[in-house]
Amino acid sequence: MDPINQTSDNSVLGDPSGDIPNDGTGVVKLDPWLAPFKDTLKNRYGKAQQWIKTINDTEGGLEKFSRGYEKYGFNVRDNGDIVYREWAPAALRAYLTGDFNGWNRDSHEMTKDNFGVWEITLPAVSGQPAIPHDSKVKISLVVPNHHARQERVPAWIKRVTQDLQFSPIYDARFWNPAKEWTYTFKHPRPQKPLSARIYEAHVGISSPEPKVATYQEFTHNVLPRIRNLGYNVIQLMAVMEHAYYASFGYQINSFFAASSRYGTPEDLKELIDTAHSMGIVVLLDVVHSHASKNVEDGINMFDNTDHLYFHEGARGRHELWDSRLFNYGSHEVLRFLLSNLRFWMEEYQFDGFRFDGVTSILYTHHGIGTGFSGGYHEYFGPGVDDEGVVYLMLANELLHSIYPDCITIAEDVSGMPALCLALSLGGIGFDYRLAMAVPDLYIKWLKEKQDIDWDMGNLTFTLTNRRHGEKTIAYAESHDQALVGDKSLLMWLCDAELYTNMSNLSPLTAVIERGLSLHKMIRLVTHGLGGEGYLNFEGNEFGHPEWLDFPRVGNNNSFHYARRQFNLADDHLLRYRFLNDFDAKMQWTEAKYGWLHSPQAYISLKHEGDKVIVFERAGLLWIFNFHPSNSFTDYRVGVEEGGTYKTVINTDSAAFGGQNRVDEGTRFFTTDFAWNGRKNFLQVYIPCRTALVLALEHTIG
Repeated sequence: MDPINQTSDNSVLGDPSGDIPNDGTGVVKLDPWLAPFKDTLKNRYGKAQQWIKTINDTEGGLEKFSRGYEKYGFNVRDNGDIVYREWAPAALRAYLTGDFNGWNRDSHEMTKDNFGVWEITLPAVSGQPAIPHDSKVKISLVVPNHHARQERVPAWIKRVTQDLQFSPIYDARFWNPAKEWTYTFKHPRPQKPLSARIYEAHVGISSPEPKVATYQEFTHNVLPRIRNLGYNVIQLMAVMEHAYYASFGYQINSFFAASSRYGTPEDLKELIDTAHSMGIVVLLDVVHSHASKNVEDGINMFDNTDHLYFHEGARGRHELWDSRLFNYGSHEVLRFLLSNLRFWMEEYQFDGFRFDGVTSILYTHHGIGTGFSGGYHEYFGPGVDDEGVVYLMLANELLHSIYPDCITIAEDVSGMPALCLALSLGGIGFDYRLAMAVPDLYIKWLKEKQDIDWDMGNLTFTLTNRRHGEKTIAYAESHDQALVGDKSLLMWLCDAELYTNMSNLSPLTAVIERGLSLHKMIRLVTHGLGGEGYLNFEGNEFGHPEWLDFPRVGNNNSFHYARRQFNLADDHLLRYRFLNDFDAKMQWTEAKYGWLHSPQAYISLKHEGDKVIVFERAGLLWIFNFHPSNSFTDYRVGVEEGGTYKTVINTDSAAFGGQNRVDEGTRFFTTDFAWNGRKNFLQVYIPCRTALVLALEHTIG
């Protein structure tokens, strides 16, 4: 968290801090390794400014441009008239059809303007819209290929539904509930949190029952759980409508439609409003990196061309994801995507976004078959998609100018420099990036290393290896590690004994004791050392025992693994509750001391023989003993600030399933004698596989 970045405007039209030049090269001040690429930085900065100028000149500015959903799709005027517009320049003729006209393909012909936009106005009938609420509609297009007809789901449609008993293809619906059935938001958005403690969740799996859970069930059953755990941000996955449930929400077919699997748009609004009433901000996992290749119920081949929303040919296809890739250099595609962001912020009152697949947007190779070594030449040059980079700059420009408290998070595996630096400095403007190397380290070690071979230096390096001034979200595991074919951390730690020895009525075996201990320690060291934010995927806080597998042909369309068994954490006869309670202890202690928004930790000790790590952050003293068998009495640790310390977190506490070897009433007095580069030291008893966090006594209240 660099003061230069913090005091610079997050806008390409704004001012960088101090006397830094306003030409896109300000990032060099924070990262001198970028100096050889000043021309490239200036170029992309200039392209972003040029796009804003073009939009200002032709559309009246980004603010107006990003309200495309008020022009395109279906909009109802105050007098009940319905106006429907659609961009399909290659179509020869277009007609609106649906339940409202008995699916007559010729009765409601649309007119086309010079920009390829089709339009029709349906006058109100007795003061009421001519299309009934929630009735089915489609656009019927006559295309150049032998004047053939094709029906399409409108690209800007706000609700689509699927009835698998008849067909997997989605139906478009005209969503226009009566005023008394329209949800009215009652609570303002919470302020942007200083520390982001993120609970990543998927509505559909948020039930112990083998079924698709609903928005309402999430509101009533899961939101109170998240609040009680101490999280202040929810990151919702799989909300944008996706044709294939097992895609985890990453194959979008209708970008403006909230998934109907879980309920109605009004139900989702209630969920978000209820979260706001609890002081929790809600982020949408937005997928602008690619789109479903579906034709009948997607936007692929919408007007029977390969290149309407996407690049044509091979450039417009993602080999691994089997999906379509957007043309970020297109004026209308920018309108579609930027309006999509604005729509979710306005219509549903989301508080920001986690941008999925940012690596695919940034590079022409999309990260496929590319290993990033960290050499800066990899981040500039022919492999970089300038149009994609500029789109992300425009997205952050839009969001942060209209919604100053908006949070944007980038999922990027490449380590692109300046991704989370202010736009006025020449950065891309995100608030946070995900620390994707951290969970990979844990899984690799659990697969390949004995505990005694864990490398304390490598662990602390991985947790602190982040770009100067760029905020990072750390996590021990996310949804990626929960998917079928992989294992969660607790599954790697305990494996089959999770099914036989997690009851308090059974003996505490060595395997379970190790699993509980390391699960807590891994999460605590990640929380304290790994970044400026923390993320947990739902269920992992209590060590959910099974992988996540959505219904599909390969598992006989079973929902058995497409659920989260919260009942395990609520059962006081099971040891899962210890992990759940420890997770809450971490979150609430962070809420009190704020280490996530404090300067990066000072690590005073990485002892490979003892397997001990000691660091200070936010005035707290963190002590980790990863040794599998050695406990240490009167272990001397350095600390900068003198005084009397007491324990605020103890992973060995009986309340968290530990052996209760540490007396939490102990007062630790510092000695004014330099140790490990710190002004003072104190001595502690630190048992094996235990972590302690100490705070000055006067801060505990």
